[in-house]
Amino acid sequence: MRTQAIVLMAAIAGLALAGCQRQAENGPTELSGRLFVFDYRVATANYVITLKKIAPIPEGTTAVAEFENPMGGDPLVVREKIYTFWDKITLESPDLRCVRKDRPYSVSIKLVDAKDKTIQTIKTEVKSDLDQTVLPTRALVVGPGYTKNPDVFKADGSIDYGHDEACPA
Repeated sequence: MRTQAIVLMAAIAGLALAGCQRQAENGPTELSGRLFVFDYRVATANYVITLKKIAPIPEGTTAVAEFENPMGGDPLVVREKIYTFWDKITLESPDLRCVRKDRPYSVSIKLVDAKDKTIQTIKTEVKSDLDQTVLPTRALVVGPGYTKNPDVFKADGSIDYGHDEACPA
């Protein structure tokens, strides 16, 4: 009877370890956040994706993120070196134009090791709850002191936020 209990406990421990190994086989990270960030002061919008480390990441790993371009055309590609001690990885796109409310935009992330071998692929979508038309097309401020932009705030007291005519319908 005692031998059966030991064998049963060993089997349970083996299954638990196997479960951990399967989780690591899916990749060393999991998606923890995705959103668009609109900064009205400088008139920019960006994708921000966060990943949480759930297993060790090999030295020399790089994240390659492909963000769908809201203006159309080729995806916007970002390469970010990942450090093994990071618990959270943040990937940010270049500045965007033409983000539309409630439209899903695709994002693909690959983690590649130092030999350029893919160790994880993550595909997701990001939707904005705002349309980029809420942003001015020109920065409202310039310089480190947040000085009013003279191209927006005219000397005669008028204000010109600009209009973005280049966005696809």
